[in-house]
Parts: sequence; structure tokens; C-alpha cells
Amino acid sequence: MNDILKIEITGPVVMTIAVVVGVGTFLLLFLRPSSRWAMTAVLGISVAALVGWLTVWLVEDVMDVFHVGLTPRVWFWVITGFAALGLAIVTFRHSPRWRKVAAAISIPVFLLVTALGVNTEFGLNNTLGSALGIPTEDPIQLSKPNPDDPIPTGPLWQSWKPPANMPSQGKVGTQVIPATASGFNARPAGIYLPPAALTENPPKLPLYVLMMGQPGLPDPQYVAAALDDFAAKNNGLAPIVIVADQIGPDQDDTLCLDTATYGNVEKYINVDVVNWAKENLNILPDRDHWTIAGYSNGGQCAISFAVKYPKMWGNVVDISGEEFPGAEDPAGNLAEIFHGDQAAYDAQKPINIMKGKQFPDTTAVFTAGSDDVVYVAAAKAVSAAAKASGMTVTYYEVPNGGHVGIALNAGLVKGFEVLYPRLGLSR
Repeated sequence: MNDILKIEITGPVVMTIAVVVGVGTFLLLFLRPSSRWAMTAVLGISVAALVGWLTVWLVEDVMDVFHVGLTPRVWFWVITGFAALGLAIVTFRHSPRWRKVAAAISIPVFLLVTALGVNTEFGLNNTLGSALGIPTEDPIQLSKPNPDDPIPTGPLWQSWKPPANMPSQGKVGTQVIPATASGFNARPAGIYLPPAALTENPPKLPLYVLMMGQPGLPDPQYVAAALDDFAAKNNGLAPIVIVADQIGPDQDDTLCLDTATYGNVEKYINVDVVNWAKENLNILPDRDHWTIAGYSNGGQCAISFAVKYPKMWGNVVDISGEEFPGAEDPAGNLAEIFHGDQAAYDAQKPINIMKGKQFPDTTAVFTAGSDDVVYVAAAKAVSAAAKASGMTVTYYEVPNGGHVGIALNAGLVKGFEVLYPRLGLSR
């Protein structure tokens, strides 16, 4: 079963097959058409395409379900899918039995092709398991770190000599991080161990804690893909990564706070995850080598934790992050979480926390898709506040990255480009 869940559902091969099957099925319904049926089919396609356009418009522009703009390709896939379904539906009227059977078969085909197209455009669910919200990574074996191992006195790249049998790629898996202090109901965390960590005498490495979006999975594949490339250019060196779960199995926007509604999320990340990392991972102990990072919902969490716990986190990477906790529904969160106390809510906003404070030894990276209007505004506002508070700030817009996989992947890469020298992993 796990092998099935690991099936790749994105990429040119999958989409080429899907499009060929979809077009073939569409054309099958047009075999031997009568003039009356052809007119009915064209009418069905046209009406359904219009319904598809109206649906996307309502979802994006009126209801603002995703809180981000949908790309033209998403519009194309949805409208085309509706049009194909319109053809299938009208085919059931005044047609021979073979055409009705073909129409019945075509409906799940059209739905699947449309779903694959939209998912590929978003670029956030590469496997069947990921699309279904089911983790596919196996538990990863860890060796207990030796507290007596020496701490390098200079940048790691200067002293580290990789052995000849070092793996060419890192390893990913999962680990259950007990919520000892917080009691938060978290899903198993994703773990990435770089090639250097898989050697017989591994060096102590930087720690990188990443939180994904909401909804989403604590999936280590995205950060692993980026870091395998960096490790290949830097003698296998990369941070050890924990992809921690800040939203829980119910996929809630927990605001990354300790609340009666969603549990002690802030304590889980900054106490339970951190304590577990110290006990179970061969990591460098100082804040200069520790990074808190996140994408979208997780990006807001990352900057919030960086300014709340500056003695712990020396670096922060905020990829397409929200401006403040619960920014997608501030009125609802004000009422539900803060019971109408605006001052209490404002006190949790990173920009307000940074006012009047200085963070002179914190490196911060903020990224957003250039066409992701809402999140560009958030990134500009928070990065400006971070710069004013003394952080060393990098701001980067991913060209036409939207709020999808392109923005995530490019944001991860930009973050590592900035941090590798800071972490002692490259010149």
C-alpha cells in the first residue's frame, strides 16, 4: 500500500499520459455524431465551460477561498474539465447505449485529468499519498549524539573532510516527537539527514526546523531536494532538518500560539521539538547555527518564533508567510481565540513585537512570489520591520512564483544561498 501512495502524480510524463487519455476519451464521445447530437454536444460544452469560469471566479474573486490568486493555468484546467464533463453529461440524452457507456467511463477520467492538472500547477503534492494527506515516509533510524564530540572552532567547511564512502544523497524519514511539555497532538515530523550525517564519524551540523503550510503535511521531500543539491556542492554538508507539524491532524490554523482551542503549539515547537533535537540529533548547540523556517502558514510561525525566542533562533526563513497569526480571518480569530481583546491580539503580531527592540545578530530571509499580491505585501511589511529592528535582512521575490510549489522551492533555495556561509557550510 505504501508503494502505491508513493506513486508520482506530477511531472511531464504523468501529465502527457493524462492529457492523451483525456483527449482520447473526449474524442471518443464524438464518434459517428448526428447533426442533432453534435449541436447538443456543443451546447453542453459551452454551457459547462461558462459554469466552470463562473465557479473559479466565485471561488477566487468573490469568496477568496484560497486567499491567493489562481494562475491562468489553473483557470484553464478547471474550465476545460467542466467543459469535458458537460459533454459527458449531455451524451446521456438521445444517444445509443455504447455512447452512454463511454460517457459513464469518461466522467471519472475527466475528473482525474483535471485534478492532476490543477495539482501539478500548484506543485505541492508530488505523490498520491501527499495529495490524499497520507504520509509516505518510513521511520528513520537515528544514532544518539555523543555529547563529548568536539565542537568545531571555525567554519565547518574548513575542517570537514568527507570519507570516500559518503553517500551522494541525504536520507529522509519520520520520527514521532513526543509532546512532553505541550501535550499538542502533532503528526510525526519529517527528518532530513544530509550525506555528511550518514558517515561513520559525522560532524555536528546546524539545525533547521521547517513548518509547512495549512493545509499540508510535514513532508521533508521539498527541503531534501534543495539540500541534496547544496550538499553535493559542499562536500555533503547541510543542516539536519526537522519538518515539524504546527497544525495537527485536523489541519487547523493554530496561529502557532498556545491556546485552549488548538493546544500548546508554541510550546510544542520551541520546547518539545527543541529538546528532542538536542537529545536525538548530532547538532551544533549555538543559536548562530539554528534556523526556524516556514512556508505560508509556517512562515508566519517562523518569524513569530524568531522574535519571541531570539536567544534560541539565530536565523529565520519566512517563505510566503502571512503578516501575523490568523491573518486570513482576523475578525474570526479576534472573537474566537482572543475573545474580542484587540490589544492581546495585536501583542502577538511580529511587527508589533519587533517595535522598540533590536535583533542585531539575527539573519532573516523573506521571500514571496512576485505575482502573489497579498503575500508580497506581507513580506515587504514584515521584512521592513525586521530590518528596522537590526536584523540582517534579505528580501527576494520569486518571478511569477504565485503561492504554489514554485514559490516554496525557490524560497528554500534562496534561504540556503544566504545561510550557507552564515552556518559555516561554505565560503
